[in-house]
Amino acid sequence: MFIHPSAEVEAGAVIGEGTKVWHLVHIRRDAHLGGECVIGRGVFIDAGVQIGNRVKIQNYVSVFHGVKIEDGVFVGPHVCFTNDMFPRAINPDGSLKAPDDWVLSETLVKTGAAIGANSTIVCGITIGRWAMIGSGTVVTKDVPDYALVVGNPGKIIGWVTASGKRVATQEDAIAG
Repeated sequence: MFIHPSAEVEAGAVIGEGTKVWHLVHIRRDAHLGGECVIGRGVFIDAGVQIGNRVKIQNYVSVFHGVKIEDGVFVGPHVCFTNDMFPRAINPDGSLKAPDDWVLSETLVKTGAAIGANSTIVCGITIGRWAMIGSGTVVTKDVPDYALVVGNPGKIIGWVTASGKRVATQEDAIAG
């Protein structure tokens, strides 16, 4: 395991064998990172986040509480995960929102998925196995296994194999 001296890893965080944590990363308490991950510069991993083995998270990604990332996922630079469907700083009476004043919406990214740079992942969805999210996409609903999704909002435009090759159907993608 390698943790750059400028990284902040809070007590209670678990980091697997062979994982590399680079410059200015912040990993909060009770986050669990698997083995052989690469966590790029300036990444924020919130409390309780679950990250599998051999995950690559590029620079300046925000992975907020309620996100689970399975094995072998690629997360491109500047991707942002959300966790609140109705974010507000204050309540209707003007009082500052407290932790109990919002509802956590969980997100799951399944094995082998790839999320392109500058994408936004709206909370409460699942990104399927080996799906590919194009750069800049805003993902607002569940993505099936092997789907190729682009745009704002994200739409399925095709299918990809586990190696990333574009094919005609989901069945072709599964067959590889």
